[in-house]
Amino acid sequence: MDAEALVDRFVAAWSRLDADELAGYFAEDAVYHNIPIMPVSGRAAIRDFIAAFVEPYSGAHFTVHRQAANGNVVLNERTDTFTFADGGTLDILVTGVFEIENGEIRAWRDYFDLTAVTDALAEHAAPATPGNA
Repeated sequence: MDAEALVDRFVAAWSRLDADELAGYFAEDAVYHNIPIMPVSGRAAIRDFIAAFVEPYSGAHFTVHRQAANGNVVLNERTDTFTFADGGTLDILVTGVFEIENGEIRAWRDYFDLTAVTDALAEHAAPATPGNA
């Protein structure tokens, strides 16, 4: 399987929110770095990070708007949409860079606006009041 096909399968797998399945795409010594925060190193740590991240969500869908590959490197522009148990959603605009080696993700870097994400999470968590219901 070429690098782009692997990334396509990985992106589609997010809809199942299965941390074990998602971690299985990574090399044992892989690095996952959401650029605004600290990187996570190693398949087991990536699995734990993903499990904690997806815990509040009941669904996910990644929409790839553009994607390009050059050898073992794949770049994509995406909207990652996560659905909360109450039906609310969180949309994250992302640019992702994947480095593939021996059929596994060796490095994954996602670039996004952390302030926009934390603001959206805070808005979702805010109790409904007459002014914001």
